[in-house]
Amino acid sequence: MDFDIILVFLCMAGMLTALIFDLMRPGMILLSVVVIFLCAGIISPKEMLEGFSNKGMITVALLFLVSEGVRQSGALNLLIKRLLPQHKVSTLKAQLRILPAISGISAFLNNTPIVVIFAPVVKRWAEKMKVPATKLLIPLSYATILGGVCTLIGTSTNLVVHGMVLDAGMEGFTMFELGKVGIFICIVGLAYIFFFSQRLLPNSRKDNYDNDETQPDQNLHRVEVIIGARFPGIKKTYGEFNFQRHYGAYVKELKRGGQPVSGDLSDVQILEGDTLILWADDQFIPTWGESRVFLMVANGKDNVPGESKKKRILALTLLVFMIGGATIGELPFMKDAVPGMKLDMFFFACVTTIIMAWTKLFPPKKYTKYISWDILITIACAFAISKAMNNSGVAPMIASYVIDMTDSLGPYGILAVLFIITNIFTELITNNAAAALSFPIALAVANQLGVEPTPFFVVICVAASTSFCTPIGYQTNLIVQGVGGYKFTDFVKVGLPLNIISFIISVALIPLIWEFTPVK
Repeated sequence: MDFDIILVFLCMAGMLTALIFDLMRPGMILLSVVVIFLCAGIISPKEMLEGFSNKGMITVALLFLVSEGVRQSGALNLLIKRLLPQHKVSTLKAQLRILPAISGISAFLNNTPIVVIFAPVVKRWAEKMKVPATKLLIPLSYATILGGVCTLIGTSTNLVVHGMVLDAGMEGFTMFELGKVGIFICIVGLAYIFFFSQRLLPNSRKDNYDNDETQPDQNLHRVEVIIGARFPGIKKTYGEFNFQRHYGAYVKELKRGGQPVSGDLSDVQILEGDTLILWADDQFIPTWGESRVFLMVANGKDNVPGESKKKRILALTLLVFMIGGATIGELPFMKDAVPGMKLDMFFFACVTTIIMAWTKLFPPKKYTKYISWDILITIACAFAISKAMNNSGVAPMIASYVIDMTDSLGPYGILAVLFIITNIFTELITNNAAAALSFPIALAVANQLGVEPTPFFVVICVAASTSFCTPIGYQTNLIVQGVGGYKFTDFVKVGLPLNIISFIISVALIPLIWEFTPVK
């Protein structure tokens, strides 16, 4: 085993440890590893920078802005109001009414804004109708994840793998290609939620606060926020960070891991994902409601953007234009009609974003605040890490080991192992980093077997996206944990069977849809 292989293994182990224990933001952790590979000569400067110009990564950035344009149009707020019944119904009927629609929306929009908008509204509706909110919030998050596996743009992970496939010189995925297996996972997953979530999820837990006794000022109102990655006081204690000076607010209660933290909060460190009950004035929501320092801000009222019906229609028309254009643009007759242009998702995302900016569906002067830069840096660095695993020989070595281990089971066994490895990674670290680690192994496996690699790429997309059994595996899970007051074990209890369902369907169907065709 030469020096490059040993160094890559050590860096991979260090990266996984740093990601699991959240020592830095994922983007900075991956960038640190990439710089080490650059210094060691394992990758060249060109290979280090290729990820920053990759079509998949830039498409993810554009889709952040498209999602923001749809969100600010008020279309999502209007939709959830119409989906929720206006009279008391059973939990099952409420789920049947809202979850399929949510999965459909999340197939084309970023999951996080959907959950940020829908979760407070669903919780408020549940309290009003005397329905347990805890029976709806985890299913809400899971429905967005299930919808995301159905299309190329449903989750950033699909676009990352798509970008890596293109980078390897192969044909990428079409808009609905992943839906050939994703739709079955979505349907069976939703059926599981309908029939079993009510038994497995806890009853609603009451918030631990009292409006009348503790309100310091009659001009202050209760606001619930979830701390985001850009919060300036991360790792400081609540005693050191002055909420009153920064936000004109007082911390009433802290919930972590879905559970209230009792006692004096002065010595408690501020962490991403903390849910806070604040007393704040009327200016808090207008000032900080769209700030990226908080994952979510809710005050028990409908904070609907004051946009016109024309804006909502325009936003939805542009979304349909983007999806329809990218789908039709991949068809053979369109490729023949305009041979000099590639009318793919990247092309139509560019056009849609620019139209949204000029029609002010999102504030064009503030466009940078709507992009999650850490995710983009993570994705860009993932490409460089993939190159390092190939250049050093780590990926072929692991591939040989996987092939030997599953020799008696054939390609089905390899698919199963790749799914399990990727799925474990995505539950512990970010989904994009999980895909980055698994992709070069999948490519090396296909090369050593002499078969087309598409089945292995598809299984990585599904395994990296289906993160159900931990709240830290997916940001939407983290949001609903704070809003619903769930314990970690609630996600394991309901989510682990969903992981198993995704595993079984993927390993059974993927080889039937994308055959293990020998490379000629």
